Amino acid sequence: MARARPSGGSIDVSTLRPKSSAASVTEMTEYVLPQHANVNGTVFGGQIMVWVDLCAAICAQRHAGRPCVTAFVDSLLFKRPVRVGQVVRLRAHVVATFRTSMEIEVSVLGENAITGEVWPTVECHVILVAIDDEGKPTPVPPRLLESEADRKAQAAADERRRTRLASRVAD
Repeated sequence: MARARPSGGSIDVSTLRPKSSAASVTEMTEYVLPQHANVNGTVFGGQIMVWVDLCAAICAQRHAGRPCVTAFVDSLLFKRPVRVGQVVRLRAHVVATFRTSMEIEVSVLGENAITGEVWPTVECHVILVAIDDEGKPTPVPPRLLESEADRKAQAAADERRRTRLASRVAD
């Protein structure tokens, strides 16, 4: 399906060239300061969520070549806290693409920059939708499936999407 753009052009989904997931990998590093922390001196879960959303949005926009908006975030399981003075490292990559949306996996690590210790903090999937100049969903380039692992990741994401749609959470 083609969508008209205000400039008069249109997007033909079949002409969008697949893109490698590696082309849009996004990494962020954040230093945990007192304003990011709760009374126990550990980073607020909501602050981690903000950083996750930012990292995922940058990754999605790099892939789509368009502005993207968050539609869904799967469960966030906080495995181990990060304290004031420590570092939060985030890494996002495109796991799967659909017609106008993408599933982005974000991994969050805690780091003690003094000792070098690194630990898993959060992993989640974020669904973002590409939008056109009028704010309407617009097609995204497919993800280039370069390996068997890529094909399995797309298939697993397809199943997660079916589950979301069946429970009426749209993407």
